[in-house]
Amino acid sequence: MLTILADRTYRHLFMAQITALLGTGLATVALGLLAYDLAGDGAAMVLGTVFTIKMVAYVGIAPIAGAFAERVNRRRLLVSLDLVRAVSALALPFVTEIWQVYVLIFLLQSASAGFTPTFQATIPDVLPEEDRYTRALSLSRLAYDLENIVSPTLAALLLAVMSYNSLFLGTVAGFLGSALLVLSVLLPSQKAPKPRGIYDRTTRGIRIYLATPRLRGLLALNLAVSAAGAMVLVNSVVAVRGLLGLSDSALAWTMFAFGAGSMMAALLLPRLLDRIPDRPVMLAGAMLMVVTLLGLAGVTAITGLHWNMLLATWFLVGLGYSSVLTPSGRLLRRSAHPEDRPALFAAQFALSHACWLITYPLSGWLMTQFGIIPALLALAGFSGIGIAISRVQWPAKESGEIEHTHENLPLDHPHLKGCRTHSHELVIDDLHPRWANQF
Repeated sequence: MLTILADRTYRHLFMAQITALLGTGLATVALGLLAYDLAGDGAAMVLGTVFTIKMVAYVGIAPIAGAFAERVNRRRLLVSLDLVRAVSALALPFVTEIWQVYVLIFLLQSASAGFTPTFQATIPDVLPEEDRYTRALSLSRLAYDLENIVSPTLAALLLAVMSYNSLFLGTVAGFLGSALLVLSVLLPSQKAPKPRGIYDRTTRGIRIYLATPRLRGLLALNLAVSAAGAMVLVNSVVAVRGLLGLSDSALAWTMFAFGAGSMMAALLLPRLLDRIPDRPVMLAGAMLMVVTLLGLAGVTAITGLHWNMLLATWFLVGLGYSSVLTPSGRLLRRSAHPEDRPALFAAQFALSHACWLITYPLSGWLMTQFGIIPALLALAGFSGIGIAISRVQWPAKESGEIEHTHENLPLDHPHLKGCRTHSHELVIDDLHPRWANQF
């Protein structure tokens, strides 16, 4: 897996991702402490609003940013967005009102909504071979999981010698480091996009996404992942501290179990995906999450909740979680021409976070109103619905080439080569506006 780091361009981009992730992790810790300073016992409401602003920015801004990403120099865009994030983080230690936090977070997360999908869409251009790209996806998943472990640890060490406001300087350094690393490489040149209206550019990624069967299946799996993931991310603190009465360190170990499962899957997937197609791997990962949540609900109903069972469950959920998310980039890469990838990755970014925008509050409400067993059953049910929809929308046998006929083009069009009926891998574009055999 690490052999792909021999590519200088990818190595610098991967290091940029790591530095930005570390900076973001430090900001997460610092924001919690800042919210407590400003709002006291109302800090939970402030943080809840901050996370809602983050999701709204991701869902609303990503498609707009994706529409313009294809028309500007990608390296300049990524560096500019890193600088916007750095300036926003630099201003956070100086706020005195809660509304100022909201404004700065919206600005920072809007820049992230433009940066992340554009960055993700660049990697398949840097590593065009599918096997190398698959390993890059696994490394990226590992980076996210390790950040969840390293950032809180680093924050705790820094807080022993400095105030929490200084953590924001670490965030600034992370974004500036990311900008310098992106600036240090030449990214592959982009094909000049066809002139389009603003509506066409803004909605193009989502239209391609929803017109492609495998991506409609991916969207349903995003719902499955967000339902199971929300059970872990939202309700772990209540399960560990409230129901089991354990310490903060027990909560940390519980979240580590989830991250360990995710990292295990990321390490195993490259070789597995060399032999097995994406669909059965992703569906199996989603089914593992559902079965595990149902199993925990059953055991809890019979014997009560036990920490060792919770640790094992979260490990298996993490394994399934990563098995669905890691290969998703392969589907996106396969489903668009290079010039449409930024818009398509932006659509995935927005639609997947729309799923989280539903399941985050639903998970908390279910746990608060009905308890852990109904929450486990309901969220497992949501995941099961996502799996069922995915199986229907994403055909089990995807043929590489699809025979189709073009009535929408003159016979002398270069694409036809004198023959209206031909076959090739179908990708939604101007010549193939829908998934069909007749155009």
